Amino acid sequence: MNSKTHFGFEQVAEAEKARRVAEVFDSVAQKYDLMNDVMSVGMHRLWKLFTLARSGVREGSRVLDVAGGTGDLALAFAGKVGKTGEVWLTDINNAMLTNGRDRLCDKGFLIPVAQCDAEKLPFPDDYFDCVTVAFGLRNMTHKGSALAEMRRVLRPGGCLLVLEFSQVWKPLAPAYDFYSFKVIPRIGQIITGDEASYRYLAESIRVHPDQEKLKEMMEQAGLEKVDYFNLTLGVVALHRGFKF
Repeated sequence: MNSKTHFGFEQVAEAEKARRVAEVFDSVAQKYDLMNDVMSVGMHRLWKLFTLARSGVREGSRVLDVAGGTGDLALAFAGKVGKTGEVWLTDINNAMLTNGRDRLCDKGFLIPVAQCDAEKLPFPDDYFDCVTVAFGLRNMTHKGSALAEMRRVLRPGGCLLVLEFSQVWKPLAPAYDFYSFKVIPRIGQIITGDEASYRYLAESIRVHPDQEKLKEMMEQAGLEKVDYFNLTLGVVALHRGFKF
């Protein structure tokens, strides 16, 4: 019997979720950055700068950006680690990864890229100083397995950073719901011609673990000293955990 999982508000077979998530990102890849700017009114750039500041990454560090998509964080980290460091950009979706690789090349950064599943990372144990995943964890089928894999490739003393939409401050919830379910799909239709994908993305936020639950999941995956920072009244949270 096939196991079931969430695809937005739907319950679907696990294999079907992987296929449908791939279709979403195949559809939105070319306009992904533009939509991020429009939907967040540019705030996603500040959230990623905050992530960079909390990473502890410096010149010579090794960084893995999981589900890195169009490469915002990878680009920022590439500038931080310098010529003696190493940044890998990975994503399971070829359209997103190609977009990110080309964007980084256009900026003058020839960093290594790998198309891979976050649950089966093709890297050795204890290799990276920092692993990041931004707005990608909620699309993964087995989140616990993915978190454990990210911990595996961290060196002792390294940190995992998870930047993800989370549970918003309760008084803001009605307005946030209206924006998420009425406005964002309409913007998605206008800019990308794909309303359904942005409805899924809004729904996927609501079924993603809240701040405390994700902290617990990271601890269950073996990470220690796990904490989180609420950004923009909890619209987004940055979770950080260490491997010792």
